[in-house]
Amino acid sequence: MAALSPRLRKRLDAAVEKLAARPVTSDGGICRIAVDDETFVELHAPGGTVTAEDAIRCGCLLAPACVHRAAAAALAPIADDTSAPAPSDAPDQPSPPPSDEADATAPPTEPTEARTSPPPTSEPTSSAPPTSALPTSAPTSSAPRTSALPTSALPTSAPTTSAPTALPLTSSAPNTPPQAAAAEALWQAAVLVLDAGVDGAGAVLQAGLLRAAHTARLAALPRPAAAAIRTVNGLRAARAAEPGHRTAELADALAELLATAYGLRRPGTPDTHAALRGTARRAYAPGGSLRLYGLFTEPVLTSTGHAGVVTWTVDAAGRLYTVPDVAPGGPARARNAGDRAVRMGDTALTHRDLARAGLVVSGATVSAEGRLGAGRSVRAAAAAGADWTAEPLAALWSVPVAHQVARALAGGAAKAPRATGEDLLFLDATLTGVAREAGGDCLLAECDGLTVRLTAADDHPELAHRENLALLATAPGTRVRAVARLVPAGHPRAALLAVRLPTGRHDLGLDRLQRQDVPPTSPLPEPAPGPVRPTPSAPLHILRRRTEQVVVAGRRALTHAAPARPHTTSRHTTAPHTTTPDTALLRRAGLSTAAELLDALRRSAAERGRDGFGRLVSADTDAFACAWLATARYLDEASTALCREAWRT
Repeated sequence: MAALSPRLRKRLDAAVEKLAARPVTSDGGICRIAVDDETFVELHAPGGTVTAEDAIRCGCLLAPACVHRAAAAALAPIADDTSAPAPSDAPDQPSPPPSDEADATAPPTEPTEARTSPPPTSEPTSSAPPTSALPTSAPTSSAPRTSALPTSALPTSAPTTSAPTALPLTSSAPNTPPQAAAAEALWQAAVLVLDAGVDGAGAVLQAGLLRAAHTARLAALPRPAAAAIRTVNGLRAARAAEPGHRTAELADALAELLATAYGLRRPGTPDTHAALRGTARRAYAPGGSLRLYGLFTEPVLTSTGHAGVVTWTVDAAGRLYTVPDVAPGGPARARNAGDRAVRMGDTALTHRDLARAGLVVSGATVSAEGRLGAGRSVRAAAAAGADWTAEPLAALWSVPVAHQVARALAGGAAKAPRATGEDLLFLDATLTGVAREAGGDCLLAECDGLTVRLTAADDHPELAHRENLALLATAPGTRVRAVARLVPAGHPRAALLAVRLPTGRHDLGLDRLQRQDVPPTSPLPEPAPGPVRPTPSAPLHILRRRTEQVVVAGRRALTHAAPARPHTTSRHTTAPHTTTPDTALLRRAGLSTAAELLDALRRSAAERGRDGFGRLVSADTDAFACAWLATARYLDEASTALCREAWRT
């Protein structure tokens, strides 16, 4: 894209939309897109991935500096890290993860992550278009500016809640010059995206961020590179108005990218920088012989185009292990993968079977987060399982709920689902009714004296979560033993994954409950009189709304609400301190720090410098990004504290 003229760059977004509607054919590793009746764009991808610039060819007169080649590169789905070896090339011991387990910074076992579909076409194609691993480019950003915020308001490292806490660090050495340059490139690309917002982050800005992510991969910065890829996927989903897109998830990805890039640009200890760099591949170590008991199976859909299932198992000591079957695919694979045989040893158990049975493994290989490897030397055989009311599984439900929530929050559940299972909650609850919410109905349940809202773990219509939740809502008074995933909120909230009913155990993402599975409605007992503990409430939604508005509309989302300032011809002007309805409400609630951060964010959005002639100069994008990042970090920490307080009995 660097070869495009400014005029063609302005036309790039329209060209992408036009090319997405054109017919696509594929033959012998060549994907051909018809620009018109006589002109075609060809993507040469023998292995399904475009890895060279000259592999994208166009037959128009302006090629190779034409907008069609750039549009085709922008339209192609983002490829996985092609530097990872295939599973068949792996040594026998210890067994490394298969290709779908390679990226520790963006594990495919995150069922709630937003999904991104391949680019749409107007006609059916013979095969999916190849993915693009090309480093694309965008206009070079200006030199970094000094932040207008005090450095004490910003992190010197990324939030510990989003770091892969259980993964071993690859190296504790200081950053190398290429890594420092890659971190700077990521920061500058992310700053431009934040300043423009979803509405302005078209193909050119996305290309700049992808190029920075590619450079970060080459410089061994897998964690910020994965955050950049998630950000681009979120931008594409938002601009395409995909049903699975969530602005909050895009904001989290962008905050992770900015936080890691910011921390890597600043001085720090080798261990701090190593945590920010992340780990490219999960390290597997010999695990000896294991006796495992099946717990439940959940479907997986990710924004990277992967799908499948993950089966959770427990050993005699209560440690959780996962058996994944995740590969490129969509909802159909997530729905059907439960009936596939477990990929370990010679066992014929399916994932559905393993969730209720047991497994004896010899020569096991295990990652630090409990993921079981499937190397050639691993042997496995089916064994008897255990009921949730029998040991060792029953011990999971003996831990007080407040302690489980504290463990989940300490393990990072406030930011994302954890592959270690630290965010899982084991609840004994009584269903009491239904709560109407904007995003859909949720179950109300009494658990340890708390009223917990149980939501669907995934709203995709091809999965059974929402349908099963609706059926359970017809049986108030039913006592259930459940596995759920903590959903950080200002009130007790969790996503329901599996339940034990009188008819047996059910994985709510795969098994579709029948009327006979749900016991008849029974009257609820009268609640015992006593003091009602109020749920802590704070108007953090104000900060969340403003930060997400910036993600959608960029800097201009706040400039229209900024206070008017008198005209001045000084070289630099600063908006005076004012009180807006938002900040007044935050201060009345005792959140003075939140009010100050919101004021700083508004001021940085409206702040413009002037040259010696009194003319406005370019806005300070670095200062605006720092103010937004500080606000997002405060919001994360405050939300975690409120969630912890809400679950205390």
